[in-house]
Amino acid sequence: MSLSICTLGSGRDAHLVNLVHGLNRQTLMPAELVVGVMQDRPYDLPDTRFPVRQILLGGGGIPLAAARNAAARAATQAEIAFLDIDCIPDPAFVADYVDRLDGGDVLLMGEVQYLPAAATAGGIDFEHFAAIGETHCDRAGPPVAPLGTCTDYRCFWSLNFAMRRDRFLALGGFDERYVGYGGEDTDFGRVAFTAGVPFFWTRGARAYHQHHAHHMPPVHHVGSVVANARAFRDKWGEWTMPHWLRCFELMGLIARDGDDYTILRVPDEADLALTRQQSHMPYASTARVMALLEARAPAMAAA
Repeated sequence: MSLSICTLGSGRDAHLVNLVHGLNRQTLMPAELVVGVMQDRPYDLPDTRFPVRQILLGGGGIPLAAARNAAARAATQAEIAFLDIDCIPDPAFVADYVDRLDGGDVLLMGEVQYLPAAATAGGIDFEHFAAIGETHCDRAGPPVAPLGTCTDYRCFWSLNFAMRRDRFLALGGFDERYVGYGGEDTDFGRVAFTAGVPFFWTRGARAYHQHHAHHMPPVHHVGSVVANARAFRDKWGEWTMPHWLRCFELMGLIARDGDDYTILRVPDEADLALTRQQSHMPYASTARVMALLEARAPAMAAA
């Protein structure tokens, strides 16, 4: 027994190649890899010990929700694991998920360790990755037991999770009204939680996140973050991504307007510099930026 691995991508060819290399070194081979391709060409991938299917969605932006749904619909196995394109699965990744799912109607979230720049320069070296990988300060660490209960749907993160395919499809997958960056994860978490699907943190099913330039909070996606937060409010009656919205307010990018937000300006180089992940950082942190902005806020208000 095994499962289908689903991922999605636009660009980041080298990252996907490393993901495939990681799957080729699994102690239990996946039944298949299904890629939701958000570009006009398929990826050129290494030979594999399992089938690979690429679902071409075209190059019309970054329809993350639609790409994940297309991959899940195309999957053939009863159980599916989603893994982002910039992640390398630990050799026990598939086996851990198969063991912990065991046919159960649950949602599991595996471990994620963040790698610094150039960590993969010497190739795929899992001992090296384990020695230098870091847990994100804004995320929960792995539980002591194989499974640890998660009672807050806002913790759901599509970077690395697994569940039964029939349950994923019955929930409707990711809401495709969320377009671009932000919101679709929290929405799916709330849909699953509302439907009574138990959430668990997983010890194991580890993935190593490959370093790449990034911004947190995602000022380069301020337009879609605000639009998707608004879509969440319209659906659920409350705003999501409040930490990002608060940062954008403090940066003067947006302003509260009744029960809505107005975009005031596009990010400039100072905004990008403040939020940019530096080469020595294994990950970007919204908490770090928010602390800086909140500390500056009284002086800015008095100016």
